Amino acid sequence: MMPYRNEPPVDFSSDVNRASMQSELAKVREQLGRTYPLVIGGERVETDVKSSSLNPANHKEVIGYVSQASRAHIDQAIDAAARTFATWRYTSAEQRAGYLFKAAAELRRRKLEFAAWQILEVGKNWAEADGDIAEAIDFLEFYGRQMLRMAHPEPLVPYPGEMNREIFMPLGVGVVIPPWNFPLAILTGMTTSAIVAGNTVLLKPSPNSSVTGYKFMELMQSVGLPDGVINFVPGAPEEIGDYMVGHPRTTFVSFTGSKAVGLHIAEHAGKQVTGQIGIKRVIAEMGGKDGIIVDARADLDAAATAIVLSAFGFQGQKCSAGSRAIIHKDVYDEVVGKVLEQAKQLQMGPPEQNFAVGPVIEKKQFDKIVRYIEIGKSEARLVLGGGADDSTGYYIEPTIFIDADPHSRIMQEEIFGPVLAVCKADSFEHAVDIFNDTEYGLTGSVFSVDRAHLAYAAERIDCGNLYFNRKCTGSLVGVHPFGGFKMSGTDAKAGGQGYLRHFVVSKIVVERF
Repeated sequence: MMPYRNEPPVDFSSDVNRASMQSELAKVREQLGRTYPLVIGGERVETDVKSSSLNPANHKEVIGYVSQASRAHIDQAIDAAARTFATWRYTSAEQRAGYLFKAAAELRRRKLEFAAWQILEVGKNWAEADGDIAEAIDFLEFYGRQMLRMAHPEPLVPYPGEMNREIFMPLGVGVVIPPWNFPLAILTGMTTSAIVAGNTVLLKPSPNSSVTGYKFMELMQSVGLPDGVINFVPGAPEEIGDYMVGHPRTTFVSFTGSKAVGLHIAEHAGKQVTGQIGIKRVIAEMGGKDGIIVDARADLDAAATAIVLSAFGFQGQKCSAGSRAIIHKDVYDEVVGKVLEQAKQLQMGPPEQNFAVGPVIEKKQFDKIVRYIEIGKSEARLVLGGGADDSTGYYIEPTIFIDADPHSRIMQEEIFGPVLAVCKADSFEHAVDIFNDTEYGLTGSVFSVDRAHLAYAAERIDCGNLYFNRKCTGSLVGVHPFGGFKMSGTDAKAGGQGYLRHFVVSKIVVERF
């Protein structure tokens, strides 16, 4: 087998690649407005209740109508998953990994097609969509290899007269609840990590990206994955969310989303119910209030570029988005000037036309971000943007507040939109203290050429992924295992060497001779 390598990005400066992307967008456009079913035990299930997935750049345009699962459908899906688990758990690691490798190969062939779907469904521009597809391929390739490695674990300490070994066994039926902001990558990673370890799952995609979720389901069926390993059950959270999490036959919940929902899932999953035979595991990634520190001695041009890219890439709708800039007082004015200069160059428009800044995902999120901008006006000084228009799509200008109080709401609370708050630090140590003064601990970045300061940051900054002299977004599977702590999640480290251990239990087999 070839060594694992990250999937390279598509070069959209190429005329051929640009033409291919436009061709795929045109093909996908011809398929808009179709109806998509549930998939339970391999069977397509149409329901009377359907949800419309809308184009955030043109909210009058329906991407697709998606059947919605009821609690009765969840019961059917859990039955199907449990029946399949009885055989899937004993399928060899090589066979299970093989399905992931086949899916990676197929996805690689259809990369631009899948990118086109999310450009229209969630509003990513071309590079962001391509990056999402590449990460999905990476997860498939990486987790397949990790399963093969885990099937042959490191030997235990030898002991005279005994032959001892460790075996990993899957947990059972799990619930996978991915987010909309990485509609294929995170969904693929969360789902395939669980199934390659021998589990079966109920997959509930976000209502905002359920069509992309269905395309993933089709992909896995196309490579021959046995029926019932993945059961596709989109539905209203208030109808099926707690029901799935609290079901006695659910053994684990893998969730990526907001802090509020993640904490609720953890609490609900922790309650034992009649018929439950084990403690449910919760693997959660819940967002952040990430920041970039700029030291007095640093490459200020590179820092400004990283701040803009981290804050406004995909409209700030990443859990790793750098929504805070914490700048040493000696270079504060200069860095702010450079950030403003670069941010002013960002052009806003439809992702389909590959503008740098597109819409935010939905009306609810649009209204939330607008409220935070109004809060920011009373807490700091607005120096860029602040405008918003939802007449056609959900567009909000890249917005920058400076001279913010570190304790202000725009410096403390996750906004999940194109809003950057900037504050001044009296010293490098003060900057680190400001960085740590939130309830989150996901990603961060430090720009400095002072080795002592970098060493101080490595030891003192509280976040799961810390980057030196680069942006705080754009982790790579296997290279930068991703996940945070505090209120950012359970430190599961997606794309890391030990990630699959979350989906198995360990058995030690001892044989005396």
